[in-house]
Amino acid sequence: MFWFGGPGTIFVLLAFVFAMYAQSKVTSTYERFSRIGNSRGLTGAETARALLREQGVYDVEVELTHGRLTDHYDPRTKKVRLSPEVYHSTSLAAVGIAAHETGHALQHMLGYAPLAFRNAIVPVAQLGSSLAWPLFFLGLVMGLPGLADLGIVFFLGAVLFQVVTLPVEFNASARAIAMLSHGNYLTQQELGPARAVLQAAALTYVAAVATAVAQLLRLLLLRRSRD
Repeated sequence: MFWFGGPGTIFVLLAFVFAMYAQSKVTSTYERFSRIGNSRGLTGAETARALLREQGVYDVEVELTHGRLTDHYDPRTKKVRLSPEVYHSTSLAAVGIAAHETGHALQHMLGYAPLAFRNAIVPVAQLGSSLAWPLFFLGLVMGLPGLADLGIVFFLGAVLFQVVTLPVEFNASARAIAMLSHGNYLTQQELGPARAVLQAAALTYVAAVATAVAQLLRLLLLRRSRD
């Protein structure tokens, strides 16, 4: 009754459709430009290492990780981890992704405030994601509005994490394109495809925010309907 139909369902459905579109967009864009190599013949790993040296970052390692498109920067260990198809590939998509993750390493080195804040609230977001819905629905079922409200407060932490992720990701992509351009890692013609891959990836983060906000609206409307 609470999950299917009822207040706020339309918001969740629209966000779901948007998320599906975003995932389709990033997959198709990546596949398209993963077949085109860069003119300098640099792999993703070579690009990341060169960019780190160029930016004066010498305490960050670039290593291979498992999985498909599992690329990320780990601030705890100071490692840029690249998936096999990015680490070994010379494609424009691989170079763009490697530069993006290097952008996160540069954010960390420079003390970029949104990244520091996002890292600080990770435990809050994880706790909020795991406890919000159980607390909320338990509160509704047991007729304990305070417990339901607590669930909403917990979920706010998860929403905040998604929102603050947006400037972190957009900034990392902007840094990536700037580094690739200024260092002549890609030609002007090659920068367009690399930018397109990063913009498509950014759309998935926008979709994540939309989904989180839609779920929050649903919680608020369900809570209001029980008053």
